[in-house]
Amino acid sequence: MNQMGMTRRQMLKMGGILMVCSAIPAPLLAAASQESDGAFDKPLDRLSSFIAIAPDGSVTAFSGHVDLGTGIRTALAQLVADELAVAFDSVTMVLGDTDKTPDQGPTIASATIQVAAIPLRQAAAQLRTLLIRLGAEHFGVSVQNMEAKDGRLYPAGKAGESIGYGEMVQGQSLVLPLDSDILLTRERRYIGQPVPRVDIPAKVSGGTAFVHDIRLPGMLHGRVVRPPYVGADSSAPLGHSLVSVDKDSIAHIKGIVKLVVIGDFIGIVAQREEQAIAAMYALKVEWKPWSGLPDLSRKGLHQTLSDLPKTPRQLRKDEGADDAWNQSPVRLSRDYVWPFHAHASIGPSCAVAHFTDPQHLELWSGSQAPHDLRKELATLMKMDEPQIVIHRHEASGCYGRNCADDVTADAALLARAVGKPVRVQLMREQEMGWEPKGTGQLIRLQGGLTQNHEVNVYRMQTCYPSNGSTTLALLLTGAVDNQPVVLQMGDRTAIPQYQYPKMDVVCEDAAPVVRSSWLRGVSALPNVFAHESWIDEVAWMAGVDPIAYRLRYLKDPRAIAMVAALKKRADWQEGAAYQQRPRDQRILKGRGFAYARYFHSKFPGFGAAWASWICDVSVDTQTGQVTVDRVFVAHDCGMMVNPAGVRHQVHGNVIQSTSRALKEFVSFNSGAVTSADWGGYPILRFDELPEVDVLLIENPDQPLMGAGESASVPSAAAIANAIFDAAGIRLTEVPFTPKQVLAALRNHREKAQ
Repeated sequence: MNQMGMTRRQMLKMGGILMVCSAIPAPLLAAASQESDGAFDKPLDRLSSFIAIAPDGSVTAFSGHVDLGTGIRTALAQLVADELAVAFDSVTMVLGDTDKTPDQGPTIASATIQVAAIPLRQAAAQLRTLLIRLGAEHFGVSVQNMEAKDGRLYPAGKAGESIGYGEMVQGQSLVLPLDSDILLTRERRYIGQPVPRVDIPAKVSGGTAFVHDIRLPGMLHGRVVRPPYVGADSSAPLGHSLVSVDKDSIAHIKGIVKLVVIGDFIGIVAQREEQAIAAMYALKVEWKPWSGLPDLSRKGLHQTLSDLPKTPRQLRKDEGADDAWNQSPVRLSRDYVWPFHAHASIGPSCAVAHFTDPQHLELWSGSQAPHDLRKELATLMKMDEPQIVIHRHEASGCYGRNCADDVTADAALLARAVGKPVRVQLMREQEMGWEPKGTGQLIRLQGGLTQNHEVNVYRMQTCYPSNGSTTLALLLTGAVDNQPVVLQMGDRTAIPQYQYPKMDVVCEDAAPVVRSSWLRGVSALPNVFAHESWIDEVAWMAGVDPIAYRLRYLKDPRAIAMVAALKKRADWQEGAAYQQRPRDQRILKGRGFAYARYFHSKFPGFGAAWASWICDVSVDTQTGQVTVDRVFVAHDCGMMVNPAGVRHQVHGNVIQSTSRALKEFVSFNSGAVTSADWGGYPILRFDELPEVDVLLIENPDQPLMGAGESASVPSAAAIANAIFDAAGIRLTEVPFTPKQVLAALRNHREKAQ
C-alpha cells in the first residue's frame, strides 16, 4: 500500500476495518492528546488510530513516534506481522504524520519499542483474535479449529477452504475498546530475527529517502537571516531586537521573489536556492547590541554552573545520612563538569511548506515531535490544528532536537508570504549555532568511607540548566514571549544503581543558560560519568579490582550476570587499576570499566536497557592524545525485536558518545555560539573509530526495553577510568582533549616528585 497516496478516510471508504487500543502506558499518557483533531477523528480510544486492513489484505499500521534512523519502522512492522499473523512484507508503517497517526508525544526517552509499541501490539493481537472469531462463524466451526496464517483464515477439517483478512472484514463496522488483558502471541516468526531494514534501499539508491529530497511543482527556495545572538535563549532580546533592514542591499540579486520581515524574523524567498543564499549573505541588517552570556568557556564553566540560581529537589535522603557523613573517617569529594554539546547533524535541517489553500497548510518535516510541532505552528500561524498537516520524513541524524522544528516554522512563514511551496534549508553555521544544545551540567559528589574504604554514605548534587527551548520563529515573531522555562530534567539516572548503606541525592533545577533541548542520554550520561568515575576512584583507594569493588554494592541479578558475561568476553584480568609505568614509556595503555542502567522519563522514571563497557585506550604522553582502541560493550534490553537493529543502535551509541567524551565542546563568546563549523566543533573521524565488540545478552522471555540510549551512558566514565589505568590521572571534566590530558600529566608528575 502506498502510505503517501491514501488518506485514512479513504481507507475507511474502501471498507477496511481499523482497530485501536484504549489504554496508553502511563509514561506517555501526559504527552498524548485524548481529543479529536477535528479534521479526522483519531484519539487514542477510538478504532481509527492504530491499524487498518484493506480489502486486498494489506495492513497499514500507525504510530505517533518516528524513525530517527534507528530502524523502528522495521521493528514495529515485525511486531505487527507476528501479532496479526501476516507476512512482514504486507505491513506498511506510517510514522508521525499528523493527519494519519495518533498523538503519542515526541520520540524521546528510548520509549518507542518499550512503551509506544504496546498499544500497537495489543491492537494487532486483538484484531487477530477477532478475525479468528469471525472466521469461525463464517465456516461454522469453533474458534479452536481456526488458524490464522499469512493474512488468511483456515478452518480445520475443511481442506482447501480459506478466506483472506481483507474479505473477512469487508462490510464490518467495529468500534471496540482494546482488551488490555489480551494475550500477546508467543509465536515469533519475525520477532527476534535480523529482518533487513525497509528504509535502506531508498537511501543507498538515491531514492526519496529524506526530507531534503522533497520537491513540489512550482517550489521556491527560502533562506533565513538570524539575529547575531547565536544560540542564546531567554536572556537575549529575541523578538524585539531588530533595528533596520536594508532591502536595497539585495536589489541587485536576480530571482528574488520576496523579502519577509515579521518582528525579528527575516526570510528571503527566491526562484533558485543559490539566489536565496546570495541574498541571505548580502542583506544588510542592524540589530540591537547584546552580550549577556555568562562565562561558558572551558575554564569558566564550572564557576558559572555553580553560581546559577537553583531550586533544589530532594530525590532521595535516607535516615541517618547526615550522621553517616559526619562520622565517616575517610571522605572523597569530587566535582564533575559536563560541557554543552551540539547534536552536530551532518546535514543542516530542511523543510518544505505549502498552503494548498489559504486555510490549509501542508508541511514536510524531519521533526522528532510532529504532533507537538503542529501545536506550535497553530500558535505561530494563528490557525486551528486541523488546518495543519505535517508529513514526517527522515532527516539529518541528531538523536535529540536539532533545528528540524525551527526550519519547519521558517518554511511555513515564507510559504504563506508568497502563496507558493517553499523549501528552506539552513546553512551549516545556522544549524551548528542555533540548534538547541545538550546542556552543560555540574555534579558534586561526596562520599563518606570507612578506614577500609567501604562506603558509608553517598551524597550527590546535580545541577542541570533547563532544556525546554521554544521553536525559534515563535520567539522571533513575538507570537510567544521569550521567558525562561524550567523543566525537571536533571534527574535521569541520578540515583546510582549501587546499594550504598545511605544516600542523599539532590537535583538542582535551573533556568536555561543558552538555547537547549534534549540530546542522547540527556542528564543520565553526565550523572553516570560522575557515579562511575567516583566508585572507580574509591576502588583504587581500597586497592581492589574496579569490577570486584562494584559487585560489593551491585545487587541487580541481571546487571551482575551482564557484567560477568562482559568480563569473560573482554578477558578482564583482575587487579587494582593503575600500575606505575616506566618513565620513558611514551604510549601508555589502560583499560576501564563502567556500568549503568538508563532511567528516563519524569522522576523516578522507568528503566530502559542495561549496558556496561570495558574499553582499551592509548595515551600519548608527549601529545596528550587519547585513542580509544577497542570497546567491549554488553547490552541487555530483554526481548530483541530485531537483533541487527539493536546491534546497530549499540554501535551508534558507542561512536557518538566516544566522540562526545574525547572531542566535543560548544564554544561561546559573551553573546553567541562560536563553534559554528567542523573546525570549531570537531567530531570523531572515520580513522579514529574504535573497534567495537558488541555482546547482546539474550533474554527473549523478558519484556522489551528501550535500546536507543543506554549503551552511551557508561561511555565517558569507562574512557576516563581507562585513562587513569593507563596514566594515573583522574579526569573530571569532559572532553578529554590533548590539552587537558597534558595538563593533568604535568600535575601528576609534579605531585610524584
